[in-house]
Amino acid sequence: MNTEEQTTNRPPTVAEMFEKCIGCKWTMHVLEQIAQGTLRPGELERTAEGLTTKVLNERLVKLVRFGILEKQSFAEVPPRVEYQFTPFGERFLEVLSQIELLQEEFKT
Repeated sequence: MNTEEQTTNRPPTVAEMFEKCIGCKWTMHVLEQIAQGTLRPGELERTAEGLTTKVLNERLVKLVRFGILEKQSFAEVPPRVEYQFTPFGERFLEVLSQIELLQEEFKT
């Protein structure tokens, strides 16, 4: 949690969520991978060179805290964890996709 979030003790606004997601290449990568069906942390970590366990975990915790993802733990040996979009997360992803389309149109 950054200093601003600690001092305000309020949940981030949707605009702040977009800013934090769009401004972070790893967050965007994680969202794209989960949207494509890569749901487990170990699989996510292997999708990009340079994505460390620490950074991945920080991004996943942030996305769960924002309500974009939910974490599902399975009572198995070895333990299995998967992440999936919440209904809010699915809508959030749709808006991110529209922003990407707008950016592509802007480039041309």
